[in-house]
Parts: sequence; structure tokens; C-alpha cells
Amino acid sequence: MSELRERMSNAMCLRGMAARTQEAYIGALIELAKYYHRSPADLRVEEVQAYLLHLIRDKKLAYASVNQASCAFRFLYRRVLGRPEAGFDIPMAKVPQRLPQILSREEVARLIDSARTLRGRTLLMTTYAAGLRVSEVCALQVGISRAPPIACVSRCARAKAARIVTPLLSPRLLAALRTYWRDTRPLRWLFTNRAGTGPMEIQTAQRIYYAARNAAGIAPEGGIHGLRHAFATHLLEAGVDLYSIGRLLGHGHLSTTSRYLHLARSKLTGNPSPLELLDPPS
Repeated sequence: MSELRERMSNAMCLRGMAARTQEAYIGALIELAKYYHRSPADLRVEEVQAYLLHLIRDKKLAYASVNQASCAFRFLYRRVLGRPEAGFDIPMAKVPQRLPQILSREEVARLIDSARTLRGRTLLMTTYAAGLRVSEVCALQVGISRAPPIACVSRCARAKAARIVTPLLSPRLLAALRTYWRDTRPLRWLFTNRAGTGPMEIQTAQRIYYAARNAAGIAPEGGIHGLRHAFATHLLEAGVDLYSIGRLLGHGHLSTTSRYLHLARSKLTGNPSPLELLDPPS
């Protein structure tokens, strides 16, 4: 398994897959090997399909988790083992579409104010103000320049699809970052781990969010990624166009950003019909 794991890791690196995706794929292979007590390379197609059925029927895993395992096994057989001729075909489970909970502006303000520490408040404010993924906000580095005095650039190795993210620095966020920097004096990572030797762990950022959410009395649904959804939806409600929002979010396709049309409520309610905007007949 160690040799196969290394081959799998190398193949995923060559394709530029995100670090979290690589971890998930390797984890799926490890669980498959534990189930059969054999290397996945020695398994027949029918055995892998039976394992996927086991995940759905016996372990009651969500369809999204089974889909991810399916993708991992497809990648192993087709890209690493070079066995497309084996007719390996894993049916992809259909994931029901579910719109995420969107925090209101008032809830976001309460959430940030309810953080217990200056680090927590700055972390949540930065995530929302720049629309970052949790992996991106944890990977923020401190850079010094004259205009503005503090600039933050995401380390591509921790960001999705190895992309570089330049967060949107509003005047209010910049002021908060200056206060935080004067108090903590971070050297490299804006938000460090407990030992101060590396970036903050994603689980730590999630715990900070959950603690602030509970303190603010907000319904317990979703995690810190909800701040990214709120960022996009609130911009859309404020009249910012989809293309600009997609650029800020780092989306590669406009169709990815267009989902927020279903989440922006205030702009769609109470507006007149286009018929009312027409000039009356003479």
C-alpha cells in the first residue's frame, strides 16, 4: 500500500489537485484496503462496487461522501493503474441540491462581536470581508508594503486548486488588521497555530466560528464557509454584478457564481414587474 499510496500522491500532484482533495482520496483508499485487508490494486471491479454499496447501505454515508470515494477509485484505476480497459464503472450517486443557510448582515455583525478574542474577531471579519475559504484564511501570510501598510496573500499550497488569492481589503478590514498586527506582531502567518510555528489549523478556525455562533445565539447550521456564502449573497443584494463577484471568489466559471441568484432574497422581493417600467401607451 505504501508504494501505491506514493504513486497516487505523485499523480494527484502532477494534476494540480488541491491538498484537501488529495487527503480525501488517500483516505478513501486506506479505508478500502482496511475493509478487504488487501491492496486496492489487487481488487476486482466487482469488489470495489460492493464496497461502495456497503458505504451506502451499511455505513449510511451521505451521497457526497460516496461520490468522493467513487472519484478516488476512478482516479486510481484510470490514472494510476492504467486500467481503463477493465471496464471499471462506478455509478455516481446523485446529490440532492440543497441551498445553504445565509446569515443576514445583522447576524454576521453579531457573530463577529461574539468572538472571544481579538484573533477570533479578526479571523471571522477577514473571512467574511474577503469571501475566503477556510483553507485560504488559515493560509494568509503577512506582507509589508507602503500602500497599504498590511497586505495579505494566500499561500497557494493551501488554497483550492493551488490558486493565489488576493483578498479584498476594505478600509474597515484594513483598520482591524492593523490593530491585530500591533497586538500580536505575527511574523509570517497572519493566524498561527498554537505553537506559533505554522498556519492555523482548519479545525481551529471552525471551532472559533462555532463558539462565536453559539454565543451570538445563531441557529446551528453550517460552518465557517457560511461567511463566504454571506459575502457573495450580500454583494449581490447590494447590486454588484455576478462577474465581479465571481472574480472576487476566484470562480473559474460564471455558472458557479450564479447559484447565489437563488440566495439573494431582498433584491428579488418587492421589486416592480418589468411591465410596470414600460411607458404607458399613448
